[in-house]
Amino acid sequence: MSSLAAPRAESPAGTTPGTARRPPLRRRIALVPTVTLFLGAIYCLLPVAWVVIAATKSGRELFSTFTFLPGTGFAGNVRDLNAYRDGVYWEWMGNSALYAGLGALLSTCVSAFSGYALATYRFRGREAIFNVLLAGVLMPPVILAVPQYLLLAKADLTDSYLSVLLPQILSPYGVYLARIYAAAAVPADVVEAGRMDGASEWRIFTRIALPMMIPGMVTVFLFQFVAIWNNFLLPYIMLSDDEKFPITLGLFTLLEQGANTPALYTLVITGAFLAVLPLVALFLVIQRFWSLDLLSGAVKS
Repeated sequence: MSSLAAPRAESPAGTTPGTARRPPLRRRIALVPTVTLFLGAIYCLLPVAWVVIAATKSGRELFSTFTFLPGTGFAGNVRDLNAYRDGVYWEWMGNSALYAGLGALLSTCVSAFSGYALATYRFRGREAIFNVLLAGVLMPPVILAVPQYLLLAKADLTDSYLSVLLPQILSPYGVYLARIYAAAAVPADVVEAGRMDGASEWRIFTRIALPMMIPGMVTVFLFQFVAIWNNFLLPYIMLSDDEKFPITLGLFTLLEQGANTPALYTLVITGAFLAVLPLVALFLVIQRFWSLDLLSGAVKS
């Protein structure tokens, strides 16, 4: 009697008959960082998405519609924000641009000078100074705010633009980054060659070292700009005149008034959304410079 059973398919090489091929363990492990980063991105972007969507809602829609359903009141919210106290919101934005722009620029210059000096010159006490700066990196800002206020009060500078600008000029973290980057990007042979050619130290720094440090200084500028733009504690302690408030402190006062006037909540949310746009624009512009610097470095090498 002939057998009518169909021939069984041969199992792939290296597998047991009757079992399916499983993905390699290495591939499954490689998915863990991807999934972790994806969940972290959702965690970070979810509040941003909420602010963007909530800014489009009118006061009635904000409390009566689904959280992530866009509204129709964005234009009205912007008009109300412009009309609030004759446009004081834009004064706050201008103050933040002044504090963050000028403060970050001065801080970047100080960091570049200090980092280059600590990386290039050999002098007594260099490591002690650098260790003190590292201690400043670890120091929480809340601990320094009150002593800074007392010092500036002695100089009669509180409730002024300088009271917010001056404490931001020296950034221990910026000096640390500048020293690390200068030590890696500025070869000692190039500096010595400039000295042998008779160039002054200032000329060596501005014409030779600084162009090599530009990518690192752009990073320092970005970090310091974002830190000053988002700073709340220092202006809260130093300032009493609301016309000198930065955007963070101005929105805080609006939020406090919103406890008694719920209609102001839409202004706070719309103002927070508009306050994020300059940071996004700055990051996009600086990212372009990062790409150009990396490309030029690859071509030169």
